[in-house]
Amino acid sequence: MSHTVHEQIARSAVPSVTCGIITISDTRTPETDTGGALIRTMLEGAGHQVVRYIVVKDEPDQIVAHVRAFADAGCQVIITSGGTGIAKRDSTFEAIDALLEKRMPGFGEIFRVLSYQDIGPAAMLSRATAGVFQRSLIFCLPGSPAAVRLAMEKLIVPELAHLVWETIR
Repeated sequence: MSHTVHEQIARSAVPSVTCGIITISDTRTPETDTGGALIRTMLEGAGHQVVRYIVVKDEPDQIVAHVRAFADAGCQVIITSGGTGIAKRDSTFEAIDALLEKRMPGFGEIFRVLSYQDIGPAAMLSRATAGVFQRSLIFCLPGSPAAVRLAMEKLIVPELAHLVWETIR
């Protein structure tokens, strides 16, 4: 089966995806969360449903608890924003990586290549990652709205139906 036919089957099998958004920040609130708002707008604009949203502190236990709750609630996709850098308080990568049953290293690799084209060598500071936990796809994005837009436009939204289809077939 060709790649094109494969994707057409996936898009017809998964016309809409159930999503959750977790913004991880010690300073943002739902009112100031531009990255989370951008994720919502882009998902809904592509015909997907955002059924859960929260802003949490950069605390590993809180991150894990919310990811588990979103997965248990049936979110097919969980997108986190924030906490993927290398600063002392950045704990998203470790918290999520410990949960992942299958990793998608290509996501982080491609994200950093695309990011490099925009911001140069500072792209290596990102620990953006993705994988599967309990049949939910998880994408961990940096907190920068520019990084969120890049990941959503170039990687996540165009492949979302196909990726979900792969987790449920």
